[in-house]
Amino acid sequence: MKLHDLRPAEGSHRKSKRIGRGHGSGKGKTSGKGMMGQKARRGPGPYRTFEGGQNRLVKRMPFRRGFTNIFGIEYEIVNLERLAAWPQDVEVTPEALLEQRVVRKKNLPVKVLGQGELALPLTVKAHKFSASAKAKIEAAGGTVVELPWVVERHSRSRGPNPSMRNAEPRESKRTREQA
Repeated sequence: MKLHDLRPAEGSHRKSKRIGRGHGSGKGKTSGKGMMGQKARRGPGPYRTFEGGQNRLVKRMPFRRGFTNIFGIEYEIVNLERLAAWPQDVEVTPEALLEQRVVRKKNLPVKVLGQGELALPLTVKAHKFSASAKAKIEAAGGTVVELPWVVERHSRSRGPNPSMRNAEPRESKRTREQA
């Protein structure tokens, strides 16, 4: 086999259509570009969101940005500085926080963050703790209890699943083997 014997595979290479070479060719006169206008001219066309000079959708709606994380969990945030004046004999629970109006929404999980200082040894029960909050509570002589949180599953047609509302978390294989 010599260099002049090399050929592309059959059907892999097509001759390009010669445009603008008379109406008999099928691509004459306007070369498949239609009649006049911005899209018939040389160079790149208008940008993707162009609407003919009308104020475009992406500029009309400044709130349409990014995306929504469907797995994201929204937490009720409580900083340690809010717990500094908490009575020592009362446990800090999501229900107690709701009663004292420290948190507002009862259906959201509570997360404790470490902003501020804590001097009292409190028992704090919440769904999530930041590392700094956990360290500060334990340094003050308190205890940290992480509560389980069951995410409500929603059906598009029937709404939230009522059977999952106050369900206890299922035992995993790993926890059964450890017991």
